[in-house]
Amino acid sequence: MANSLKSAQFLMESRLAHAAGGSAEACFELGVAYSCGTNGMPVDLVEAHKWFNLAARSGSELGQSMRAEIAEEMTAREIAEAQRQARAWIVATEIRAA
Repeated sequence: MANSLKSAQFLMESRLAHAAGGSAEACFELGVAYSCGTNGMPVDLVEAHKWFNLAARSGSELGQSMRAEIAEEMTAREIAEAQRQARAWIVATEIRAA
């Protein structure tokens, strides 16, 4: 059990590093992890929307599609929070890259 948790943590950290580099695929995979609760992540639609939004911003058509799909299950306030978090991620990663 501990090994699978370590593997899941490593996978998520790897995806986060790639997402910080602008990888649409990594952002999409993070969105899937949060929307389905895979890789040991809790289901969190705000977090999933954020990652699908970032994937869409990087050109992922699947990210656009999944963002729209989960938005149907979210309140306007939750969507606004996800968008705020996505903007914060963009600012933070641009500052690190500069």
